[in-house]
Amino acid sequence: MNYKIINNPYALFNFIDWLPDLKKNETYYLCLFARSKYLGNMKLDKSQRKRFTSSKENMVSKIKALEIELGEYTYDGVSIPNDALVLYITPNPRDFELASKNLLKTLVDLIVKPYSGYNPSALALTEIQKSTTRRPFIDFDFDNHSEVGGDVFLSEKLKEIKMYMNDEAINIIKTRGGFHLLVETLKIEARFKKTWYREIVGMSDVDIRGDNLVPVPGCCQGGFTPLLLNSEQLKN
Repeated sequence: MNYKIINNPYALFNFIDWLPDLKKNETYYLCLFARSKYLGNMKLDKSQRKRFTSSKENMVSKIKALEIELGEYTYDGVSIPNDALVLYITPNPRDFELASKNLLKTLVDLIVKPYSGYNPSALALTEIQKSTTRRPFIDFDFDNHSEVGGDVFLSEKLKEIKMYMNDEAINIIKTRGGFHLLVETLKIEARFKKTWYREIVGMSDVDIRGDNLVPVPGCCQGGFTPLLLNSEQLKN
């Protein structure tokens, strides 16, 4: 038996197709985490198991490669259960060229000093994660702190969001604890441009905002399968 990372192939394919096409210097950054908050009895919060870069074309095969034999992902010698895993992605593309320049500066600073245990491969991935020169999306993470169900929570928040921007700019990723609002800033109509950000930030239950990692639709998130609701699906 193997770990199951892809729960809904159609939802994953739909998400990958929706992602912005990459320029020749760009990539997507993904990482597999184990989270104790999904189980409550393991001290491993935000324990990173794997991280990698991928094009849109290779993404499915690279995700499938994470589905190794059950029990092989461990933390302090203890096997990590499938329901503790979550796969994340940066929906804004990362820039190889910028990352290379920043990595060079980092390595120069390190190699003039006695070796301190750094891993060049890990440093490269860290710089890739941090490097982006365009941000098609601004992400707002809404956590459901109320007692209402997830669908009710999303419906109520979406009604308010639609007061502050046009449908074409709205994309939603439903998650285990709420949803991520991915705003396509270039699609925001002129009548909302000066006010939309202030209004969204002022909403209740918005925990983080900016250029974030988000759960990958169609894949695992602590026993839940995130789903993408893009602007076309949210018009009605």
